[in-house]
Amino acid sequence: MGEFVQLVVDGLSTGSVYAALALAIVLVHSATGLINFAQGGMAVLAAYVAWVLTNQGVPLVLAILGSIVFSFALGAVLERYLMRRFERGDPDTAVVVTVGLLTLITGIAGWLWSYNNQQFPSLFPLDTVEFLGVAISIRSIGTTLVIVAVMILMQLLFVRTKLGLALRAVAINPQSAAFSGLPVGRLLMVGWGLAAVLGAVAGALVAPQLTLTPGMLDSALVYALAAVILGGLTSPIGVVVAAWMIGILENLAAVYVPFIGHDLKIAVPFILLFVVLIVRPQGLFGRKTVVRV
Repeated sequence: MGEFVQLVVDGLSTGSVYAALALAIVLVHSATGLINFAQGGMAVLAAYVAWVLTNQGVPLVLAILGSIVFSFALGAVLERYLMRRFERGDPDTAVVVTVGLLTLITGIAGWLWSYNNQQFPSLFPLDTVEFLGVAISIRSIGTTLVIVAVMILMQLLFVRTKLGLALRAVAINPQSAAFSGLPVGRLLMVGWGLAAVLGAVAGALVAPQLTLTPGMLDSALVYALAAVILGGLTSPIGVVVAAWMIGILENLAAVYVPFIGHDLKIAVPFILLFVVLIVRPQGLFGRKTVVRV
């Protein structure tokens, strides 16, 4: 029982990292209708900014806040001067641009700070607490709680605020939104900026668990995309639940399913994805899209 609880808690912590990136992807899609494959690279760049600030003697919390401000500005600038040229064109072209942007950002990070592993300080204590006879890391608990708070805030943003409703209106029909008096360009910049902020949070959460390198979120981005498809592109709660499911099932399968083990556990989310899409193509919490013809 103790081992099971440990695996579940660790799965929640790992899934929370996937969830942070997945929420950023959902936010960009909700504001622009695009899938941003560069989200992982932007998160890594934000983590490096925080790391540089801490090396200059800035307290960790202030360094993370500084990286969040930097990320918001970076997201807004990228939308305004790069992505806006492709957002309302061919979606395939925009996807290729975000993939190229991921490669560019990763290369810049490696050029500036090298590809060597760097130690990033933890936002939470490394102590453990006892629960049902299991030693649970405070960092795992803190990571999960942060993602829960972000999920709630994001859900409230899109359902309860004028900004969230305006972002959704722009994503669905920018022409009608413009005719209604909404500042479409400014809202697109805000959407990308907020998504970059979520990426900065993900970078600050995962960097202490791994080591800070330009490619540290490459695999996490794959899991985040799987969580987005499983949970539904329109549901912040759905992608978080899906990310937690992936993290937990991956851990349990690695230990309790002999033929999977740790070598094949990466296949678990994709098997789950295959099963869910057969039964519910819009995802567990997604909404069906109705097109009038």
